[in-house]
Amino acid sequence: MSIKGLLVMDVDSTLIREEGIDLLGEEAGVGDQVAKITERAMRGELDFKEALNERVRLLKGLSITVFERILEKIHFTPGAEQLVAELNDRGYKVAVVSGGFHQTVDSLAERLGLDYVKANRLEVENGILTGRVVGEIVTKETKKNCLKQWAAENGLSLSQTIAMGDGANDLPMIQTAGIGIAFCAKPIVKEQASYAITEKNLYKVIEILDAVQKGQ
Repeated sequence: MSIKGLLVMDVDSTLIREEGIDLLGEEAGVGDQVAKITERAMRGELDFKEALNERVRLLKGLSITVFERILEKIHFTPGAEQLVAELNDRGYKVAVVSGGFHQTVDSLAERLGLDYVKANRLEVENGILTGRVVGEIVTKETKKNCLKQWAAENGLSLSQTIAMGDGANDLPMIQTAGIGIAFCAKPIVKEQASYAITEKNLYKVIEILDAVQKGQ
């Protein structure tokens, strides 16, 4: 089957109901501090890279066994499995790009059989988190560039892409895609996205896709 399109979505508070870094913060005993920084970053009040580094520093000293516990606390947003299955049946590839971490996102992507995964990676030494990120941090520009790159790799125009997320760092990706969706999003995202889903049901993407295709 030829590739008909591509969906790229955010992970935290989009593909999953939780914010992964907030769960890690709870495990480190700094849950409130981390959650407050996350909230401000998602509203666009803080530089995402600085906010990420600040939160990751608070995780220093956690054992990597924490990821097993975190995965038990993570739940897919309703409609996630159905959305991926339906898009796959229609010849779409599905990807995630996340400001979260490969240590949890890879497992989630594997469960759903996703085609592409891009996230941050926490540095680990002797089984302990160092409080640093390894390599380049996923920013709003990274998200937009991944959408473009993955579309090009599959011979797709941007008009054949869908991007979806809830936070300010998802906006450039949402505004670049053919169909840009704010998912239960922060006000700044809802205001600037072409489409919005306001209930926690990812399958609603199919309604938007069908409506757009009928109107073409």
